[in-house]
Amino acid sequence: MAASNASGKANRLASEPSPYLRQHAHNPVDWWPWGEAAFAEARRRDVPVFLSIGYATCHWCHVMAHESFEDDAVAQRMNEAFVSVKVDREERPDIDETYMAVAMQMTGHGGWPLTAILDHKKRAFFAGTYFPKESRHGRIGMMELVPRITEAWQGKRAELEAQAEHILQHLRGEAHNHGDEEVAASSAATADLEAPVLSEAVEAFSKRFDAKHGGFGGAPKFPSPHNILFLLRAQHRTNDRKTLAMVSRTLHAMADGGVHDHVGGGFHRYSTDREWLLPHFEKMLYDQAMLAMAYTEAFQATGEPRFAAVARSTLDYVLRDLADPAGGYRCAEDADAEDEEGKYTVWSHAELATILGKDATRFAALYGVQKEGNFHDEATRRKNGANILHLSGPLSDRDEAWAAPLRAKLLAVRDRRVHPLLDDKVLTDWNGLAIAAFAKAGVALREPRYIDAAQRAATFLGKTMRRPDGRLRHRFHHGKVDDHAFLDDHAYLLWALLELHQATLDGTWLERAVEVATQMETHFAHPGGGWWTTPHDGEALGARKRDAGDGALPSGNATASWCLHRLALLTGDTTWRDAADRALAAHGEQARAFPHGFPTLLMALDLALGPTRELVVAGSGSAADALLALGQEGYRPRMVLLRADAATAKMAPWTSEHKPLAGKAAAYLCEGQSCKAPTTDATVLRRLLE
Repeated sequence: MAASNASGKANRLASEPSPYLRQHAHNPVDWWPWGEAAFAEARRRDVPVFLSIGYATCHWCHVMAHESFEDDAVAQRMNEAFVSVKVDREERPDIDETYMAVAMQMTGHGGWPLTAILDHKKRAFFAGTYFPKESRHGRIGMMELVPRITEAWQGKRAELEAQAEHILQHLRGEAHNHGDEEVAASSAATADLEAPVLSEAVEAFSKRFDAKHGGFGGAPKFPSPHNILFLLRAQHRTNDRKTLAMVSRTLHAMADGGVHDHVGGGFHRYSTDREWLLPHFEKMLYDQAMLAMAYTEAFQATGEPRFAAVARSTLDYVLRDLADPAGGYRCAEDADAEDEEGKYTVWSHAELATILGKDATRFAALYGVQKEGNFHDEATRRKNGANILHLSGPLSDRDEAWAAPLRAKLLAVRDRRVHPLLDDKVLTDWNGLAIAAFAKAGVALREPRYIDAAQRAATFLGKTMRRPDGRLRHRFHHGKVDDHAFLDDHAYLLWALLELHQATLDGTWLERAVEVATQMETHFAHPGGGWWTTPHDGEALGARKRDAGDGALPSGNATASWCLHRLALLTGDTTWRDAADRALAAHGEQARAFPHGFPTLLMALDLALGPTRELVVAGSGSAADALLALGQEGYRPRMVLLRADAATAKMAPWTSEHKPLAGKAAAYLCEGQSCKAPTTDATVLRRLLE
């Protein structure tokens, strides 16, 4: 995608592992990767640092690159005025988080590409997002912005540095005011977080619910599967039909819409409209993982076969198109192909007629295909003859059986097109979500191949993404690894290992989960409860963050709290529960005030409030397997399952007290703080569970 620079030589980004950075390796802009060398050069030349943050599948990052960073005139001005630094936000979420907070403080909004101008102490005195080459529609262009920054740097340097320090101190103070003070731990601090908070949250979601089209809020509309995961738990607690209706309507609407890839499986990033029809076409690993979990849990809760089918096709897409040969799963596919957004995905009416022949008319009617096209260009809103396949409602079994081979034929044709860019980094945090999804679906959908996929990826992470000292790494790319790791890496991997343990009941995964939780507590714990997003010995970048609000991804703090509650139930070690409760206490006031921004923290609260169940099966052979299979059936979000064996007892010593009865496999079910009489009878256990 990148234009060559005037010399024809690659810049410093050519040897970087990030696909996003390498996209800019032949720009005429003299880019540097983030590091002390870049800031030393800025000090030597006495110029500010121009920081540009984005990611490989970011459409507007591509636009700004084409307009400005590949333009010789813009590059000349930038090279004279700045030391220019490129950062992949997926590789360095800590840098992105820091300067996004500055942009939000200065402009009231954020997004990517993210642009910031820094002084030599890494303090930002200017921030924004996308800038065109030339000024237009009230937005300053790069050709005008660069000389203005230079003039201010040379003439008002002290004012700029004072402004940068003021912004930094404000953000540090804001972090303190959001709860960085010490918080008393455990039950006294969480006393106000009780069941009514959950019902209040459901009400908040219901007010934002789009009853006609599903989802929450207006356009652009994001899938936000963590909302679904919370609402399913809330419905399980109250058996409220309205809550389940919100879940079901949303999942069906997304599955029907163009945001769902009906040919290749999986989901695009978001819908540009309320109807889920017109997608922003990039496909992210984390979206596939979280949506697969949401559809899997909805299938467990409702028994609707379509939810299982969507989860299955989503995970099959990940296996087919995102699997990395070395292990794990790659990040994303771009929205653009051949410099045109959606070109890989859309179909013309004539093209479908040629491929499908006599079946084209019926297929077009089912999937909303129009001769003039149904796709509106995102920028112009004009139809361009292209079609996004979508449904007006679930297909009948007969129509689905008829359409499936035709979709397979289209997939074979589409596979011969020029593919979008594949961002082939492997990230620990996103892989944690994928592993969790594969493990959960493997049990719920009775697909052993998904459990195998989860174990392969987890084994890869354990071998490759763990340093010799036991600490995690964040990024792998073509054999190269980094030594950074963040809270999300630990929290999502902990989630993955717990799901793997519940899927396999292999105590070694529980042992690994305890190791990851210990690393998280050691290197990220906040004295007031919860966890910093960066480690104690991480790079100093101004205001350190501790945030439990969900965004495109579930909050690392909230995920960690939820997972540590589960870990406490499994191991019997109450120190994990205490750490989880401290996180709830630290963020409870925010969650109560703004519940629809904290669905994952509310999941943690749901588990903390209970009632919880622990099911332990002692014994071996087919009888034990039958009892364990009963424990894995259905939707039981507040229950954990263990096999009483030597590997499990190593991490959960309390299970060693559970023995077979009279030589027969036995099930021990506890709820709250009381236990049922053990049983060897599967029929009795089923009745107890139900």
